[in-house]
Amino acid sequence: MSFFRSRWVERPAHVAELEPTALPAGFRAAGVAAGIKAEGLDVGLLVNDGPVHVSAARFTSSALLGAPVVVSKEAALDRLRATLASSGNANVADGVRGLETARAAQSAAAAGLAVESYEVGIAATGVIGRALPRERLLAGVDSAGAELAADSRAFSEAILTTDRAPKRACLAVELDGGQVRLAAQAKGAGMMSPSFATLLCFVETDAALSAATLDLLTGVTVKRSFDRISVDGQLSTSDTVFCLANGASGVRVEPETDDELRFGEALDALLRQLALEIVSDGEGCERIGRVVVRGAWHLVQPVARAVANSPLVKTALHGADPNFGRILQAAGQALAVHGGGGFAVDLEVEGRALVAGGEGLELSADDWRALEQAVRAPEVEYALAVPGEGGEAEVFFSDLSHGYVSLNADYTT
Repeated sequence: MSFFRSRWVERPAHVAELEPTALPAGFRAAGVAAGIKAEGLDVGLLVNDGPVHVSAARFTSSALLGAPVVVSKEAALDRLRATLASSGNANVADGVRGLETARAAQSAAAAGLAVESYEVGIAATGVIGRALPRERLLAGVDSAGAELAADSRAFSEAILTTDRAPKRACLAVELDGGQVRLAAQAKGAGMMSPSFATLLCFVETDAALSAATLDLLTGVTVKRSFDRISVDGQLSTSDTVFCLANGASGVRVEPETDDELRFGEALDALLRQLALEIVSDGEGCERIGRVVVRGAWHLVQPVARAVANSPLVKTALHGADPNFGRILQAAGQALAVHGGGGFAVDLEVEGRALVAGGEGLELSADDWRALEQAVRAPEVEYALAVPGEGGEAEVFFSDLSHGYVSLNADYTT
């Protein structure tokens, strides 16, 4: 199956798919079972063997930060040599003990790799508010260090929680200076809202980039991918994206060149498809939606989020119910709060005009049957025009199912 399988992500012509668990030159990874989760792999280690070490990172904007996020923010985020991740326990809201556990794991990974602690970024995902078993985590760090190999399979499995399957890819990117590899491993299925979701993502490339260039490209592509997804409108405590580059290919990406554009296009496509995989893996999800809102810049984002996070819209999406009144209700609620100045809204669903100027259009019986058929697809698109101009917002979102309720009702029991 092709990695680029959503109609909303186009594979750039200069990008080819490789074995999804492959890694760029100069990277090794491992995943082991340390007993943090009841079963399965739960500690992963990713190492940049050089020849250079350049990195960038992005984290959750929540006021409640997991200890790994706090500790990682203190690291040398522009020159990380390794990243450590664990799953099953998020190490959040455990005070000083949680911070000590995070720092102990960072130090253990650094010692095993003969690098400095500030050269290791860390991440964790799982249950909030419980102590992360420190000795199990540290034993896992040691075990992972002994199993490093040029393959991401075990690492990509060790970061999973409620995910149905690993999310990973490796791409060959043709640049003017030669070919480079670009790979990523991600996790996420619930507790998601734009800016960010509950996600971990690790990106590796053997291209040579300056820290400033990598940081710029990371920021732009994260905003166009992980910042635009929602499963349940809930902002996580632990979201982390690490991008690592080592120049092992010998191909340099200079700023403000065609190669920077081409590399950026590849990274953008990679992260957008991973973001969509996270949405489609939303706990119990069967369909995903894309809402695009155009109008005044201060209105488009609130309206898009209101539609994407509406339980009424999401349950209608799940049931393939073409009840577009739920979309209008969500938009009207957001416009009232953010000063929309009336309800002169246009709405299209799957390219079919349903509302103009806030008034529903008459549909023939054939048109209605066609709409009913269209919203049964795995991907459904909504387009809204609200008052004003100059702004555009896009959010990808999952449906809301019985499975989501069941999974989260029983999450810790």
